[in-house]
Amino acid sequence: MREPEPGAELAIAYCGAVAPEALAAHQEMAEDIPGAGLLAITSPDRLHRDWREACARGETSVAERLLARLRLGAALVTVGDCHPATLSWLGAVAHNPIVPLGVERFGQSGDIPDLYHAYGIDAGAILDAAARACLLALG
Repeated sequence: MREPEPGAELAIAYCGAVAPEALAAHQEMAEDIPGAGLLAITSPDRLHRDWREACARGETSVAERLLARLRLGAALVTVGDCHPATLSWLGAVAHNPIVPLGVERFGQSGDIPDLYHAYGIDAGAILDAAARACLLALG
C-alpha cells in the first residue's frame, strides 16, 4: 500500500489476488502521475460497514481517511478479482470520479494472465482505467 501524496490526482484501490497487477500498473504510472496512491482493501465489507456506520454517527470513517489526501475531485480506479460493485461505492465517499474494474461474467478457463486480460483486470486494463478516470476528473 502507498498512501496518496497530499493533493494527489489519482488512487488505485484493489482487493484480492490482483495485487501484483495493481502494483505493476501503479509503478508504471509513477512518472506520469506522481504521488498517486495504491490502496490495499483487505476487507471491502468491513470498510463499507464502517463507512455507513460512521456516516450515521456523524464521524469520519476509515474510507474517508484513506481518500482524504487526494485532491478534491481526484480520480479513483478500483479493481478486484470480484464484481466491480464490490469497491465501486468508494467513489461516493468523497465524490470521486471512478472507473471500477472487476469480473462480471464467469465460465472462462485459462491461466491467470490470460484470464485477467480477458476480464479486463490486468495491469494494462488498470492503466487504461486510470487514464479514463483522469479524463473524468477533468470534467
